Amino acid sequence: MDSVKKLPVAIIGAGPVGLATAAHLLERGLKPLIFEAGPTAGSAIEAWRHIRLFSPWRFNLDAAAVRLLEASGWDSPRPTALPYGGELVDNYLALLAALPAISSQLQTGARVIAVTRAGMDKTHTRDRENTPFIVRVEHAGGEVRDHTVAAVIDASGTWSTRNPLGTSGLPASGESAAADRISSPLPDVTGRDRASFAGRRVLVVGAGHSAANTLINLADLSKEEPGTTILWAVRGPSAEKVYGGGDADGLPARGQLGSRLRRLVEAGTIDLHTGFGISSLKTLDTHVSIEAVDGRTLDADVIVACTGFRPDLDILRELRLNLDAAVEAPVELGPLIDPEFHSCGTVQPHGARLLAHPEKDFYIVGMKSYGRAPTFLLATGYEQVRSVAAALAGDREAADTVHLELPETGVCSADGGTSCEDPAASTAAGSAETGCCAVPEPVLVGFPSGLAHGRSGEQ
Repeated sequence: MDSVKKLPVAIIGAGPVGLATAAHLLERGLKPLIFEAGPTAGSAIEAWRHIRLFSPWRFNLDAAAVRLLEASGWDSPRPTALPYGGELVDNYLALLAALPAISSQLQTGARVIAVTRAGMDKTHTRDRENTPFIVRVEHAGGEVRDHTVAAVIDASGTWSTRNPLGTSGLPASGESAAADRISSPLPDVTGRDRASFAGRRVLVVGAGHSAANTLINLADLSKEEPGTTILWAVRGPSAEKVYGGGDADGLPARGQLGSRLRRLVEAGTIDLHTGFGISSLKTLDTHVSIEAVDGRTLDADVIVACTGFRPDLDILRELRLNLDAAVEAPVELGPLIDPEFHSCGTVQPHGARLLAHPEKDFYIVGMKSYGRAPTFLLATGYEQVRSVAAALAGDREAADTVHLELPETGVCSADGGTSCEDPAASTAAGSAETGCCAVPEPVLVGFPSGLAHGRSGEQ
């Protein structure tokens, strides 16, 4: 960054990892410039503020961010308490974003639509590494401006790009036409979104804890709104893995969730349909008809798509990226996080060196760095950005010295964007040899991902 060191470092996204990035850059004497597409910091988490996290506060705070907050007189939450998403925003992210050092560099309502090198498309090589970046941003009101920066750190996550309802990674036939019948992945069914679900036939699609949370909330709604019918479709042959370890789970809150879901299914409150891979949606005047690959059909008024997420790479088309062919993560990171073989507990510590692309001084961090892999941990993102900030500041030793102790567990998570298609592993019979729940209290944000040894653990 020597030739452009007076320019700021662009950060795309003001979620937990994006704001942590800013805190680490400030400690390194570098100037962040943060672009957040939403109206406030933590906008993606606002969409699921009604969901309680499985992990306590002490696992959801970044060290550099905490140092900034403590200098302002911030009172840290009780470290063992389990916050809701809204509390993570209100008691941490919003306060961090309001600090003058950060608020002066934060632009909200600012959606990044492209990143490139000044005067160069991706085919130009000469003096490329010494040329600043251009970040093209659509600001509130539709105004588009180009911002010149020294480096770019993409912490935009994956919340805005969910996986389709269909099989084979493709939308089901008629899925686009049924968009008005498909809700967000984690609707507040007993609160702000109540009117959309009360007294209606609701189909929840997915085999993870975002699906589990929604199903349980719908069951609560049905007690007050008796006409509410709850359908649940999963692609797998059973929902056993979604139920988790029950009373033996290393995280009591997670175990209680699975146990309650099982009871609701066994009681008939939730109508479970297994082996239901969706082939088509037919939108009718009064409802939508959902057909499975094997010909079975379900009728619903509204569908909750808990199908996971994938990265939006369109804004990076003019950059030279080197992505893993399977999971769309940085090529050296891909094999370490491939959900076929890894859970979060078997992912090795990694920092700037593994996150690097051929495009010098460009990094993807946070959930988006994991591409389609559903094994990301919030603590992983914090260590990523500590290392990246050190690398941009020229401290290669600190950048290459990564310290991250991840639990070997069958269920891990992500910051607001994960694959709900990958069911959580049962942890009831976990041991040090199997790795399941050998270490308690994994660092996660409330959604499941991966099996003890990846999907291969099913074999």
